Amino acid sequence: MESLPAHQPLLGDDTDEELSDEQIRELFTEAAQRMQAKAASQSSTEAPFKLPKLRPGHIADTYETTEGNITRLDKSKLIDKEQQALASRIKKIDDPLQIRKKRKEEKKASAGAQWFNMPKTELTPELRRDLQLLKMRNVLDPKRHYKKDNSKNDVPEYSQVGTIIEGATEFYSSRLTNKERKQTLLEEIVSQEQANGRFKRKYDDISKAKSSGKKSFYKALKAKRNKGKYDDYARRRKTTVTRTLWPSGLNAHRS
Repeated sequence: MESLPAHQPLLGDDTDEELSDEQIRELFTEAAQRMQAKAASQSSTEAPFKLPKLRPGHIADTYETTEGNITRLDKSKLIDKEQQALASRIKKIDDPLQIRKKRKEEKKASAGAQWFNMPKTELTPELRRDLQLLKMRNVLDPKRHYKKDNSKNDVPEYSQVGTIIEGATEFYSSRLTNKERKQTLLEEIVSQEQANGRFKRKYDDISKAKSSGKKSFYKALKAKRNKGKYDDYARRRKTTVTRTLWPSGLNAHRS
């Protein structure tokens, strides 16, 4: 096997002569020319890269005008036309305190969704009388007992008055006639009192109990006693007269 030389022979000559400066310069020049030719050949074969042209469309007008060394801004172009139209109109300024007060009043106008938006009580004289009767309902019927109400305010904050509509069943037994039907609770209670007279009897019993032991009580008792004495005297008087007349009548009958 042949051994290769350690270095490339120069110009086919095996002499160990040193190169001069001119020869070295020529070698560098040739190498540079080869590199330039190689780069030119590569650039000619490859197509150059070009950026596409942009189409920006209409470019907005500038709002800057320069006059000499002074630059001015056009205020009409700084704000949109819609915003300019809104700014030029008459503005209505709402007081935040009034808005808050209005919202609070609207909130207090009803009891809320949890209570079916029950409206605030519109107090009328008829409604006040009905509410007072409801508070005293334990007096109306002595056989019914209700929970005692200790509230000082007779009028609730939220209330609503409705009308009971009778159903189609039990037409004759569960319905009221037009004469029996009343508009308010007070009229219904008065009509019931005229029918049974329970309140009048209750009033007489209470008056009698309260007047016991007073001057009027003793006057009535004295009058009652005097009336009893007179009746007893009249009864005895009548019996005496009858006994006196009986014998004469008997004699006359015998004769």
